[in-house]
Amino acid sequence: MSLLSVFSIYLLLGAFAGTLAGLFGIGGGLIIVPVLIFSFGLQGFSPEIAAHMAVGTSLATIVFTSMSSIRTHHIHGAIRWDVFRPMALGIVVGAVTGAWTAALLSGAALELIIGLFVILVGIKMLFDVNPSPGRDIPGKPGLGAAGAGIGWASAIFGIGGGTLTVPYLSWCNVRMQQAVGTSAACGLPIAVAGALGNAWTGWQEPVLPEYSLGFIYVPALIGIILTSVMFARVGANLAHRLNAKVLKRVFAILLLLVGLRFLLS
Repeated sequence: MSLLSVFSIYLLLGAFAGTLAGLFGIGGGLIIVPVLIFSFGLQGFSPEIAAHMAVGTSLATIVFTSMSSIRTHHIHGAIRWDVFRPMALGIVVGAVTGAWTAALLSGAALELIIGLFVILVGIKMLFDVNPSPGRDIPGKPGLGAAGAGIGWASAIFGIGGGTLTVPYLSWCNVRMQQAVGTSAACGLPIAVAGALGNAWTGWQEPVLPEYSLGFIYVPALIGIILTSVMFARVGANLAHRLNAKVLKRVFAILLLLVGLRFLLS
């Protein structure tokens, strides 16, 4: 495949991921990582680094897409900065550690873990499983520890953390609008620390393809960010016109199929 045709695929992927993110309120990484793994395989990337490249590239795209999301939520007063600040330090430590953890895993092991995670998210969406508010917001040490855990897992899966942060904050009696807004803010330190960690851990990898910065594939990064932000607005507008519950179930089934594909391969 030529670089131009591959770049066109990444433009389409960014549009697809942005639309779904706006439509369902989930981070684009949940879609970007599996598609990138398949795409990198078609391009002939080594199976040992395809999943690592997908995770690192996904986190790098979230650095850019999260900025627009943070601005929008901040304008609407939906970010609990008093909650974000204690979580941020733990998030950075956790995300750097998560990038290092992912680098220790083989390509097959990382794909297996990602597949299991995608299946769990699909089940959660399909049956609309959400934790009921069960406790108050913990103190700064508790928020820092929660941030470390969320950052660590997010850097392994290549996501901005919304799939984990929103349920956690909802469990802590944070209103849903504020949970989503604060989660969007948490996505930026996760993405920055995770992307830098993946660039560092992959820098000396001997089988990296051209145009790579460690485990970040630059053509994919550019293609995705060019279209994902714009199409996130398209998805948000569609959410007000379409039957979101039916679409959510369809997307959940798609996630289950993608996860099973990883497990069976």
